[in-house]
Amino acid sequence: MRFGLIAGNGRFPFLALEAMKRLGHAVTVVAIREETSPALAAAAASDPPAALHWVSLGELGRCIATLKEAGVTRALMAGQVQHRRLFTGVMPDRVLLGVLRRLATRNTDALISGVADVLREHGIELVDSTAFLEPLLARAGCLTAREPSEDERADLDFGYRMADAVAALDIGQTVAVKERAVVAIEAMEGTDAVIARAGRLAGPGVSVIKVAKPNQDMRFDVPVVGLPTVDALRRAGARVLSIDAGRTLVLDGERLLEAAEKAGITVVGRTLQGSAR
Repeated sequence: MRFGLIAGNGRFPFLALEAMKRLGHAVTVVAIREETSPALAAAAASDPPAALHWVSLGELGRCIATLKEAGVTRALMAGQVQHRRLFTGVMPDRVLLGVLRRLATRNTDALISGVADVLREHGIELVDSTAFLEPLLARAGCLTAREPSEDERADLDFGYRMADAVAALDIGQTVAVKERAVVAIEAMEGTDAVIARAGRLAGPGVSVIKVAKPNQDMRFDVPVVGLPTVDALRRAGARVLSIDAGRTLVLDGERLLEAAEKAGITVVGRTLQGSAR
């Protein structure tokens, strides 16, 4: 079967492409010029080669036409597309403009759900974005040697309520807390920027909580952490990172945990019903 891969930024598209190839799937990649690393072209060209096409962020119609011409009926979205770009000069084509006009709000869920609906109308179903990367989903429990202290546990318990509420409103998925006070909340700027802001505002000792949405659609906008996340935590003086088990991709696996251990950062996989691993 030929799969489509709609690639955004970061390492997620590289890992998804590698896994799809390894399983013997033919792949057509649609890479977003404003977001995707140019190095994805070399990854696509490596054996077995995958077809790669570049489109601009507003060219939804061209994306769909490319996938249809390749005979793709199932596609996977991998990698972030910065939401703020919708407000910074993106020129939507007729197809994307139609999606935008139908939206009551332009939050992440509404926008990507609208895109998914249009893809389905053209015979292309989006699949679970973690379908080929289940081994990289976060495990449950304390993932590093150091357990959270009693005070840090209290911060996590407090932070979970805040983060779940913010995620349910589709504002963001990351909250930083310290001494049972919210220090920073993610909106459009992304996790690393929130962590940096928390460090500037509250100094060392913040706990960072990254959650899935209560009804997380695993086809898109799945929480992702990697080595850059740990680097941002280290620079901010953060002491704890909590991620949701079974719903968060840990892109660098054991390397991330080793880097966290070296930086003195505790990593916790929060257990959610049906998500323990």
